[in-house]
Amino acid sequence: MRFLLPLTFLALCSPLLADEKPFFFQKSDKIVFLGDSITEQYQYSTYIELYLTTRFPEWDLTFLNAGIGGDTANGGANRFQSHVLDEKPTAITINFGMNDAGYGKFDPTRNKQYVEKTTAMLEMAKKAGVRVGLVSPNAVDRRGRPNFAVYVETQKEFYAPLKDLASKSGSSFVDQYAVTRAALEKMEVAKADKVVPFGDGFHTSSPGGLLMAHAILTGLGAPSHGSSVTINLVPGENQIQAQGCKIENVASKNKGIAFDQTDSSIPMPIQKDWVSLLPYVNDLKDLNVYSLTVKGLGRGEYTIAVDGVAVANASHGQLADGINLGNVTSGPVYDQGAKAFQAIQAKNQIVHNRFRNVLMFNAPDWLADVAKERKPVEMAKKKEQIDAKQKEIYALVKPITRKVSITPK
Repeated sequence: MRFLLPLTFLALCSPLLADEKPFFFQKSDKIVFLGDSITEQYQYSTYIELYLTTRFPEWDLTFLNAGIGGDTANGGANRFQSHVLDEKPTAITINFGMNDAGYGKFDPTRNKQYVEKTTAMLEMAKKAGVRVGLVSPNAVDRRGRPNFAVYVETQKEFYAPLKDLASKSGSSFVDQYAVTRAALEKMEVAKADKVVPFGDGFHTSSPGGLLMAHAILTGLGAPSHGSSVTINLVPGENQIQAQGCKIENVASKNKGIAFDQTDSSIPMPIQKDWVSLLPYVNDLKDLNVYSLTVKGLGRGEYTIAVDGVAVANASHGQLADGINLGNVTSGPVYDQGAKAFQAIQAKNQIVHNRFRNVLMFNAPDWLADVAKERKPVEMAKKKEQIDAKQKEIYALVKPITRKVSITPK
């Protein structure tokens, strides 16, 4: 027997909700991540890329990473033209300051240079018409590092000018320091010693990359919802509402319900080593929501399956309140995202090789003429390889119609 429900849905609609502010990143952006060793780790930048690719599968974005270990705003300003602007980006993130402050007490001379060089980068970007997301560095983790009890306070004072610098240049600003410090302090209160976002206190582990990516994306206005489905089976109130997806072929099944769902995008695949960090990033409710709400089911426990594979269990009450399937760590949709994640990581090996071994290659004097001729050719060759891999990645995240069922457990 089929439910006779009026299908009121938005077919493949935009995931951006009306109450959310405009997002910093835009369709067809050419993005460069600029920073020090934390950027060169390819963790937070890769997770930002993963979110953008899975959430906006039609945006045709490209990503480059210009992070150099040990670098400062001074170094960033000196190489801003050759490492950033020469790549013709439309949007960049600037993340310097960890090394600039010196890992000790506040130094006004260091801060003066930091402000001057950051200002120089913002002015160069503005002149070139490039959007900038200026990011304060992550707070250091003072747990187990006594000297960081001083440095985390130095950071607060050292990065304080950034907000005004961004405002004056018309750039976006993300106070990543404040967000990550608040999360670390919650870990201290909870005595969550096994949650280690920064292995040595400031470089990221995998969870730390997520903590940073979450802070940056939400700070830049990333939309929280990918898709949202509400099915009401209460007599006299039968209706289906959907956003960011298309719902078809709704039917009863084994005292439950089944339907076909075609999303406009897929959720970011949650890695298993991210799970312990989820309580400190709002369970990604402001970034990775793929919600399912079913009202009017009989009392009891239910299994939610996708293409015949169980992905979650929930009570009738939980389903009536709504559950988030964005954070599941298995199933067909997760597997699709995980394949894209692996492909992004493989592609970024080429990105890093192009940057470190070609762009940054300094030939000896006796090879200077050859290098001058060969470097542009090799740069273009590597970029073609990167672009080809990016097309393969977008093919992997193309929406697929899935068969969803909610049946008594």
